[in-house]
Amino acid sequence: MVNDASSSNPKPQSDNVRPLPNKRQGLRRGIYLLPNLITTGALFSGFYSIISSMTGDIEQAAIAIVIAGFLDSLDGRVARLTNTQSEFGVQYDSLSDLVAFGVAPALLMFSWVLSDLGKLGWFVAFLYMACAALRLARFNTAPDSKVFFGLASPGAAGTIASLAWVWHDNVQQSAGLEFGLPFAVLASVLAILMVSNIRYYSPKEFDFGGRVPFLFMVTIVFLFVVVAVYPPGMLLVIGLTYAASGPIGSLLRKRRRSPDGD
Repeated sequence: MVNDASSSNPKPQSDNVRPLPNKRQGLRRGIYLLPNLITTGALFSGFYSIISSMTGDIEQAAIAIVIAGFLDSLDGRVARLTNTQSEFGVQYDSLSDLVAFGVAPALLMFSWVLSDLGKLGWFVAFLYMACAALRLARFNTAPDSKVFFGLASPGAAGTIASLAWVWHDNVQQSAGLEFGLPFAVLASVLAILMVSNIRYYSPKEFDFGGRVPFLFMVTIVFLFVVVAVYPPGMLLVIGLTYAASGPIGSLLRKRRRSPDGD
């Protein structure tokens, strides 16, 4: 009876279970060094900004965010130029962006001016960080092409960082409660623009290998000179102009639209 029962038993469970796919196979093949090294630099800059904000060094925190934005503009382009794009790099870049352009600017604003507003201050800081996370999540699920739908998180973070940089470079004192509400409104507007469906031009899609008019090249050289003269002020002007270009462009397109909607 024992032998008959044992012969009727199914095969051991280990024989019936299909082998699971090796999820670490991609990691065993290694990752591309150069673009991910640049992304790590942006992540470090964001982390350094957070530490500086916590210790009250607002100017250094702002400069670190600007550096993170510069590095973020390089990693994807370097990956495309060197043909080293990967899914790992895409996810790593998104996590780095959340730290550098979501958490870091929110904490910068809170440590600089929003803390004087009490609960309203930390609510605005959280709103900004949450909208940056939502913007990045939407980008991961539906990547933008030649236009951005919603203000890109590096653009919003750069505007906040350059504003804090200009303030501490010229005023050299605490913003105080009287400036808390205006800056809170600005941070809230930037947060809403990030999750909006307003179209923005994508600078990342500019073809540096193609031909451009000579006047365009002269304009680029002029901008480099102006930025070199006073970097924080010029970066603030560029950030505010870019942030406003989306709503202004949307209004102009509506005005040009025919009555039948074409």
